Amino acid sequence: MIVRPTPIEGLLIIEPTVIEDQRGYFYESFNQLKWRKNTGLDTHFVQDNQARSTMGVLRGLHFQKGKAAQAKLVRCTEGSVFDVAVDLRTDSPTFKRWFGIELTQDNHLQLFIPRGFAHGYLALTEYATFTYKCDNFYNKSAESGLPYNDPEIGIEWPAIEGEYFLSEKDLKW
Repeated sequence: MIVRPTPIEGLLIIEPTVIEDQRGYFYESFNQLKWRKNTGLDTHFVQDNQARSTMGVLRGLHFQKGKAAQAKLVRCTEGSVFDVAVDLRTDSPTFKRWFGIELTQDNHLQLFIPRGFAHGYLALTEYATFTYKCDNFYNKSAESGLPYNDPEIGIEWPAIEGEYFLSEKDLKW
């Protein structure tokens, strides 16, 4: 596993070691001992989630408030997504700054998003399956979000054929 920093402190790109041969490939998507050794973090994930989206579906920007805040380890296991994290830590020098990365079934990259970030992604392929680990349980009463097109944040979402598809909830943030 290779851990690469991003321009935002605490936000990490994780590149697993992939073993490939004529049969296909194998990799450990998560190993607690290697995680702790390579990141220096003692994260305890308690919930795994998976979502499948069609091209143009934009999910986010979501976060949980207060004690329900969640750190996430995200990846795309089918297709491709443009994944975005926005720093909402008011004491951070990168407050309201965003970082985006393409996560695909072929590059196997993962993004670790610490607590204190909003998160969202856009499906770039006909289908995209997105999986993520959370270090805290989902709490509906602590759910919050930001508009995906907030001009103060200025996320540069990729252009796609057609329009983005958002849930009613995500359109109301």
